[in-house]
Amino acid sequence: MVNQGGSSQTSTGLRVCAVDPGLTRCGIAVVDIAANRKARLVDVVVVGSPSTDPIGDRLAIIDATMDDWLAKYQPDHLAVERMFAQHNTPTIMGTAQASGVAIAAAARKNIPAALLTPSEVKAAVTGSGSADKKQITAMVTRILGLATPPKPADAADAIAIAIAHAWRGGLFGRGLDTGKLTSPAKASKFSSRQGQGHLTAAQQLWLAAERRAK
Repeated sequence: MVNQGGSSQTSTGLRVCAVDPGLTRCGIAVVDIAANRKARLVDVVVVGSPSTDPIGDRLAIIDATMDDWLAKYQPDHLAVERMFAQHNTPTIMGTAQASGVAIAAAARKNIPAALLTPSEVKAAVTGSGSADKKQITAMVTRILGLATPPKPADAADAIAIAIAHAWRGGLFGRGLDTGKLTSPAKASKFSSRQGQGHLTAAQQLWLAAERRAK
């Protein structure tokens, strides 16, 4: 576990608890993001269990950890990585189950939840919707000003989800509707410009990530 601060809630920004869901490795991070977009890591942990354990026991570990962390750190929002269907059905099912447990834990405490796609997170944190895990870890380390990169990758991913949520929709823009659990079917915040030629390179990358998420 990496612990970078106390449990007092920020008064000028947003405290986000973010989850990179999984049964074997579930990354959970709490990050404070100030109004000037500066981020501070409060705490991060990766929990999980062997695939041979009963499914109820595996989900109970995530549920208990979420309960403890939500009570301890009192975040403003929960952000969870949204997964798409893939050929590995058992993996996607386990990820969906872990996501549901995290969302239900937040609902019990009236904490609004949002889902972000991997490409949305990558675009927000690195500027590229196709960044790899090494790039995400490097950017998270730089954004937070950490002396060493957070490990394993699930920890860095959870931190990135928290930062992306606050930067995009939680505090600094319209972004995701935190009252719903899917990306909104509405125009991009950049679509009103006169063609993509008027967008910056970063805005074009963000627009491409939004389109892939729909």
